[in-house]
Amino acid sequence: MGKIEKIRLTPAKCAVDLGDGSERGFYVDQDYILNKMHRPHRAINLMYCYYPLDKEWPARAQDAFKDQEVGFAWDYAYDNYFPYRGGLEGNREGEPFTCMKDVRRHGQDVILTLTCDTKVSDEQIAAIAEDLKPYGRMMLRLNHECTGDWFAYTKRSSSQEIADHFVRFTKIMKEHAPNVKMILCAGMVFDEANPVIEKEEEFMEAGRVTDIWSMDNYIALNWGWPYEVAEKTNSQHRLMGNKLVYDRMRATYKRYKEIYGVEKPFVLSELNVDGDVTGPYRQVTILKEFYEMLKNDPDHSCAGVTLYQFRDDGRLGLEFTDPSNTANGIEWPLLPVYRDMIDDDYFKPGCEDCGSTELPVKLRWGGSEDAEGIAMELDMEGDPVFAEANFTGDLVDANLMLELNGRWFYKAPGAKFIDFMPAFYGKKIPAGTKLDLKIFAPPADGVNDPSQGEDWTENYYYTLKSLPDIRLRFEPIE
Repeated sequence: MGKIEKIRLTPAKCAVDLGDGSERGFYVDQDYILNKMHRPHRAINLMYCYYPLDKEWPARAQDAFKDQEVGFAWDYAYDNYFPYRGGLEGNREGEPFTCMKDVRRHGQDVILTLTCDTKVSDEQIAAIAEDLKPYGRMMLRLNHECTGDWFAYTKRSSSQEIADHFVRFTKIMKEHAPNVKMILCAGMVFDEANPVIEKEEEFMEAGRVTDIWSMDNYIALNWGWPYEVAEKTNSQHRLMGNKLVYDRMRATYKRYKEIYGVEKPFVLSELNVDGDVTGPYRQVTILKEFYEMLKNDPDHSCAGVTLYQFRDDGRLGLEFTDPSNTANGIEWPLLPVYRDMIDDDYFKPGCEDCGSTELPVKLRWGGSEDAEGIAMELDMEGDPVFAEANFTGDLVDANLMLELNGRWFYKAPGAKFIDFMPAFYGKKIPAGTKLDLKIFAPPADGVNDPSQGEDWTENYYYTLKSLPDIRLRFEPIE
């Protein structure tokens, strides 16, 4: 083992985020996803709804209205996402908090997508803000696709009421939980010859107060799912193509900058190619081409893109939910290709060298795009046959994210051993190579600690007092 360096994660040129759970599928734990993806995402998008003024709340819509005849995914009285269990009426023991903690323990930020009745009170909004305050640099995407007409809140409220609600919600959030960044997912520019964002006037102030501008657009989608199977003889599906979505993205971002005279991050909050429309092979080709277009965009319009989603009951996922056992996922051809796509430097966070250091060293976790860790230099005699880390003393209880040879590993509190050999499968190491083992320490409980100082909502700290014992062997034992 060689020297120890202090290092810092920095933002990717275009961050990659991943949807995990929605009306179309259950949440999949981050250990499983990390093992499949080989790296953490910038953030994980969780989708919930909040309609506490309805008498059926907090039952999920499909359960509350199970006798209702439904022909469209959004035909229920309120949205069929999983219910947000916190707020003024609830508690912080269930969802989405269990999922948010899992996401943050694994070195990722949280994007909470929340559809919400616009009639909720200031007190109810403040309670949500207090719920989210311990979760660090998370993002809240409130009432997404708000220029549409399918969600319950769009049927109950006018566009102006929805926009005013977003402004009110944002102001209360900034007062109680300024660590939470707001995402406005409103309209887009449909016609470059008339470059005006849909319902631009109504959402003028909302676009001003938000932290992040956003749009949702599927390159192909069967919106009739699960009530209509896409066929050539019906019409609730469409393939829009890469160029149309790419041009819309660029034109929408350009228009936002023109309106406000400032630059804010612009993200694609939901994107995929629906395999119901294209089949599994064309889905791969189209999506791969689109990510290449993002890389080659001369204006770097897109600061982040969220793939919808990891495991889907239909064909909008990297995995397909096993209909015989919904706890299992069936890998689609897109999964290994997507894994390779996001291994590109354009979509990966940077890592700055901050100089040599000595133990004990205080590590800071600000988030997946701003975290301070260490790098241990390892001397490799060639391809290892055994490569592992053993943890003793205080390190047994540590919560760590480790990266070696481009692959990330999670060490949970209580774990005493990590096998690094998956980092070398299919990757030859020439003799004399020096590799850095990078170590970061996200919050073990998934939440920040108020006792750590005035910046506790933004940063979590862990003091690394010792290093793991590294065992490297370059030939079989016998």
